[in-house]
Amino acid sequence: MKPNKTLNKALPTPSSDAQALSQQLTDKIRRHINRYGQLSFADYMRLALYTPNLGYYANGLAKIGAQGDFITAPEISPIFSRCLARQAQQVLCQLNQPNLVEFGAGRGIMARDILLELNALNQEIEHYYIIELSADLRQVQQQTLAVLPDELRNKVIWLDQLPSSQIEAVVLANEVLDAMPVERIQLEPARQSHAFVVWDETLQQFDWDYQPIIDPKLQKIGNKILHQIGEPAERGYHTEINLNIKPWLQSVADFLQAGLVLLIDYGYPRQEYYQPARHMGTLRCHYQHLAHANPFFYPGLQDITAHVDFTSVAEAAYAANFKVAGYTTQANFLMASGLIEMAADPDAPVTEQLKVAQQIKTLTLPNEMGENFKVMALTKHHDQALIGFKLRDLRHQL
Repeated sequence: MKPNKTLNKALPTPSSDAQALSQQLTDKIRRHINRYGQLSFADYMRLALYTPNLGYYANGLAKIGAQGDFITAPEISPIFSRCLARQAQQVLCQLNQPNLVEFGAGRGIMARDILLELNALNQEIEHYYIIELSADLRQVQQQTLAVLPDELRNKVIWLDQLPSSQIEAVVLANEVLDAMPVERIQLEPARQSHAFVVWDETLQQFDWDYQPIIDPKLQKIGNKILHQIGEPAERGYHTEINLNIKPWLQSVADFLQAGLVLLIDYGYPRQEYYQPARHMGTLRCHYQHLAHANPFFYPGLQDITAHVDFTSVAEAAYAANFKVAGYTTQANFLMASGLIEMAADPDAPVTEQLKVAQQIKTLTLPNEMGENFKVMALTKHHDQALIGFKLRDLRHQL
């Protein structure tokens, strides 16, 4: 996910229709608070993003691209998806019944380009499953994939839940983990607090409410973070904790008989994630290509994300009986998977060559997506060394 810039001015005012949609969601969240008495930030984030027909990922508003709020790697260049296809093909050719499963397929761009590349590589697959909860996004994906030849398009199957039986597959999750609801905590010299969301009648908006941590899981994690960062400053130390990764990976392990899981997201290993200097955490919102830190701005109209602690992902993977088969930066992964050879076309017009060069810079430069985004590979009953991690494997940093 790449917004054009970080906010240093007021956010644009939404249209009246968009404001009306946000008001419906706001009223729904307020009723939830009135009914249950309190609302953790993770529950607020879940409602803001996933409430049917109203939440950010469940309504019909544009999200990706020039008319949306951010752009993702598959939208920047087909080379990204082609590199993923090369890595997938290495594993698919070893499976008896090769399938692909993609979580959160956006506009379907990645699915389209992967299917085309696998076809060019003469790699047969049984099915390409897209797990998509949004009816609007599913319709957009169907339109995107309509350009495919019938023999490829007919392999695509949409699901609104996980596969009901075990399959052999390559599972793809590009920017899925960062969109999972997170708990938020605050560590201070004298106490540890858990973030809740309340409604401020005076300001007529949602606001933070920090209460002492009573959840044993959060207490344990908070103590570990304190052990790493030391005594927090008086200003406090805010951070996010994703408790959904472990059950999600277990659910993937339950349906995956054998194969590969590729996770692509922005984040850090734990030692880098929890640093004293990162005292405001990693919570980020994206609205009309502006990045900011207010999750209460027009609920339902903006994305809310947090960076990924890849060490916790690795621990959850081991608990689910996966093998962590690789971990590296997006730049390293793409270059190891054939990015340079794909980009080299001396017969292309100069304007096309310049366009591709700019796309590659965005995907690979450290100050763009190259270093912030990481790629992690998890395998099950598959021990082959993976091509995407041969250039530089950073598992030792986890």
